[in-house]
Amino acid sequence: MTVQDPRAEQIELKVRQPAPGVTVLAVSGEVDMVSAPALRESLVSGLDDGGVFVVDMSSVTFLGSAGLAVLVEAAKLAQQQSATLKIVATARAVTRPLEATGLGEVFSLHPSVDSALG
Repeated sequence: MTVQDPRAEQIELKVRQPAPGVTVLAVSGEVDMVSAPALRESLVSGLDDGGVFVVDMSSVTFLGSAGLAVLVEAAKLAQQQSATLKIVATARAVTRPLEATGLGEVFSLHPSVDSALG
């Protein structure tokens, strides 16, 4: 019998650096209380480098309160690290919770990774 980390099935994180000082974290799946720690870990380690950090959430199917809390923490950390945090949010699963909580005004939201980098 194989026991698999349940977070592995809920969220997928892919990091790439398209240019020096630029990191793109592509997030797909559900961001909830089970998977949020994995997202937090990726954000914290990525923001340590400073520069521009883009979180591509265009493939996120669910964004719960734990995920929102991680994004708020990342925004504060970005300020401390003199990094720029940008969020790509197109899916209603992401834009709706951001709008409902007023956090859409807090983050730098973009319709695509290209526009976030442009």
